[in-house]
Amino acid sequence: MEEKKLDVKSLVGFGLIALILIWMIYNQTEQEESKNSEKDKQEHIDKITDETIPEEGTTSLTEVDSTVSDSVNAENLKSSLGAFAYSASLPSAKGGVTELENELLDLKIANKGGYISSATLKNFEQFRKGSNQRVELIKDNNADFNLQFQTKDNRILNTRDLYFEPEFTKEGENQVLTMRLKAGAQQYLEYRYVLKPKDYMLDFSIRTQGLSKVVNTSKPMDLEWQLKAYRNEKSVTYENRYTDMVYEYEDGKDDDLGQGSTEAEKAEDVTYIAYKQHFFASILLTDTPFKTADLTSENLVKDEEIDTVFTKNFTAKVPLEFKGGELSYNMNWYYGPSDYEILYNYDRNLDEIMPLGWGIFGWINRFIFIPLFGALSSFLPYGIAIILFTILVRLVMSPVTYKSYLSQAKMKVIRPEINELNEKYKKDPMKKQQETMKLYNKAGVSPMAGCLPALMQIPVFYALFQFFPSYFDLRQKSFLWATDLSSYDSIIHLPFYIPFYGNHVSIFPILASVAIFFYMKMTTGDQSMAQPQQEGMPDMSKIMKVMIYISPLMMLIFFNNYASGLSLYYFISNLITIGIMFVIKNYIVKEEKVHAMVQQNKEKPKKQNKFQKKMQEMMEQAQEQQERQQKKNK
Repeated sequence: MEEKKLDVKSLVGFGLIALILIWMIYNQTEQEESKNSEKDKQEHIDKITDETIPEEGTTSLTEVDSTVSDSVNAENLKSSLGAFAYSASLPSAKGGVTELENELLDLKIANKGGYISSATLKNFEQFRKGSNQRVELIKDNNADFNLQFQTKDNRILNTRDLYFEPEFTKEGENQVLTMRLKAGAQQYLEYRYVLKPKDYMLDFSIRTQGLSKVVNTSKPMDLEWQLKAYRNEKSVTYENRYTDMVYEYEDGKDDDLGQGSTEAEKAEDVTYIAYKQHFFASILLTDTPFKTADLTSENLVKDEEIDTVFTKNFTAKVPLEFKGGELSYNMNWYYGPSDYEILYNYDRNLDEIMPLGWGIFGWINRFIFIPLFGALSSFLPYGIAIILFTILVRLVMSPVTYKSYLSQAKMKVIRPEINELNEKYKKDPMKKQQETMKLYNKAGVSPMAGCLPALMQIPVFYALFQFFPSYFDLRQKSFLWATDLSSYDSIIHLPFYIPFYGNHVSIFPILASVAIFFYMKMTTGDQSMAQPQQEGMPDMSKIMKVMIYISPLMMLIFFNNYASGLSLYYFISNLITIGIMFVIKNYIVKEEKVHAMVQQNKEKPKKQNKFQKKMQEMMEQAQEQQERQQKKNK
């Protein structure tokens, strides 16, 4: 009986202990759940307030204590953002990105700020061979797109700090992303992106709805666009030289900011702003011209051995005007190659961002060189296409070369007679000039005939100088030892840097310099013999002898960092010119033939044209006046 009582007490004790344990476990679980709930609230608040501290003069989000209620949090957000606290309460305030992608572009648009946070060109690689690193025009916060505006209650807000609500749809094959910064269910600022298949150009619009009671519409919204241009090519110096800001204004005019350390300009009625890198471009276009635009360009390459990541920092600030209390701008974004054909086909004057030269130089490139080289490279390797292109250009210019050499040969034949006149009338410069002109006319020789052909070649020379660095298709195309015809062909990298020359040795500039040396060696003697020594003037023959050595050296230094395609052109061009000059000199324009030609011209009666007749009369009048003055003095 006693054992039974003990058993009952034991059971009661064990039951009490079990109840106590159950109560303790339950209480601990409740505490953990409470802690987790508070932690979740804090994380949500942190995401809303993350990185929302704006620059001086702007309104920031108020810090929120994790212990306060949701109603207090809402009040704190409202005190910081006013009506736009609504956007901070939406799920999109947690951050994130939306991706738009076609065959050419991969774009990411961030909820925070609503702008393009990443732009990758899928079909192009950076200069690092074998890295498979695609060209990224925007990455790692190197770009910023912001609208700054004032609210009715005098807050200054920046869209870069606020969260947009994304909505992705499709219109046929087009991808459409609508980003809305909301002040209420039907009150918002909207960015609308439309990406089409196989296109580098996006449709982009900015508009507002129902914000006239929230935003101060008496002042424009300030659009701010900034980009630090990443280096994408082998030579940062060469790439930086062709990296520039170009803009169109006043119904089709275009201009650029230049290559200074820091450039700034203010333009009016701007229709596009292009941040042009050497072979790529980021362009903002607008159907409604920006009334004004403050543009700046800062050169970031202070030391080309150290500053090798970025080339330039571009910024643009333009006002967006309200009309009827609302904002409405239809725009476009272009992220793609600086390819003449692609830009030209958009029919928006975007090809003007290409540095093809002004006036006649640009016309030669646009209407002759680009179509011709495009046709050749469509069925030939690029290196062979350059060689054939060079041959065709030199053959077309060969008549000019012939006329130039023929004029020099004629001047060489009559030079003894000119020397006699110089000696005979050395005390009477006016008479000497008259007799020299008579000799030129009688022999059928014009001293300008040798200069004009040379001047005619200058537009071609300059056009080619602009063509090769700008022609996109040469980028990363190889020929012989050159791995990239749009950049230098280095075969030796030096362990030190030589001022003006660089830290590498390029072969094509060396070959071109050697060819120039032999060409000048071949022609300088004839040129010095053809040009008579003028009294009081320096001896051109001595100057030309010095230039034989200076010109090749200057080309070697200057072209060492230039496109190997350009150096290849000049090498082949000089070889062809040497061949043409050899044929002309030895088989076409022989000295005895030229001498007979001059003597035959002397025997023919000569008629002076109006210009020659007028010049003759002026010289005779001057001679008579001089003689009268001499008699008077006596």
